[in-house]
Amino acid sequence: MPERENMRPWKLQEMTYKQVRETPMDVALLPIGSTEAHNLHLPYGTDFYQVEAVSNLACERAASAGAKVVRLPGIPYGVESNLQAFKLTMHVRQATLDTLVGDLVRSLDRHGIRKLVLVNGHGGNNFQPCVRDLYGQTGVFIAVVDWWKMGQDSRETIFSKTGEHADEMETSNCLHLIPDLVHLEDADEGKVRRTRFEALNRGWAWIPRPWDRLTTQSGYGDPRQATAEKGQRFLDLIAGRLSQFLVELSESPMDGLFPYLPQPQKESDT
Repeated sequence: MPERENMRPWKLQEMTYKQVRETPMDVALLPIGSTEAHNLHLPYGTDFYQVEAVSNLACERAASAGAKVVRLPGIPYGVESNLQAFKLTMHVRQATLDTLVGDLVRSLDRHGIRKLVLVNGHGGNNFQPCVRDLYGQTGVFIAVVDWWKMGQDSRETIFSKTGEHADEMETSNCLHLIPDLVHLEDADEGKVRRTRFEALNRGWAWIPRPWDRLTTQSGYGDPRQATAEKGQRFLDLIAGRLSQFLVELSESPMDGLFPYLPQPQKESDT
């Protein structure tokens, strides 16, 4: 029989019904990723490996600090309409994801868990319209976290190159988390093409980007200076911030003003 790690008392798929009944739960966390090409050197599960690791680290720390948190089984698929030219990139419509999230929210509501954090691990997913639509339909408070944005203020101090996809940051994370699945020797340097229009290049206008035209091998950003140490530093930072959010959520009563403070903020303080 293969060895198994000890059951984690905050991870639903590892818990028994007896343990679920006896464990106080106040905040649920749902990681959502994607299955897509990540240049020539990273696995298709990169987004899900990262969001799952961040979620696990954050829940472990939050639970150790007394938070009543439960991590739901994650969703490994995402919206991939602009990457479908790359073989076996698996596209799920946003409406499909929204339906699934809505059903899970109603399940949580039925079982008395009124706080949910959606931890999004893929830039093509957009849950804000879904959450706006669900607002008021149940008693569940929903927050959306794009996990990589939690460390935006520290990226330049950790990584030397910028990018968006299979870049130095994602490659460093994978070298730390799943080094046996990284083939850095195969990496494309991640160059991208500019559009013909300044409105798009400057961000004044937006379009869905066909990544088979934008990139050469689906990568955006040079990964060749990635290290496991950089990935560990970045993920540790993210997990620390997310765990603190979970602790604060767990400790905060859902009173009539939740999630706001009792006193309005003065204009001079904004």
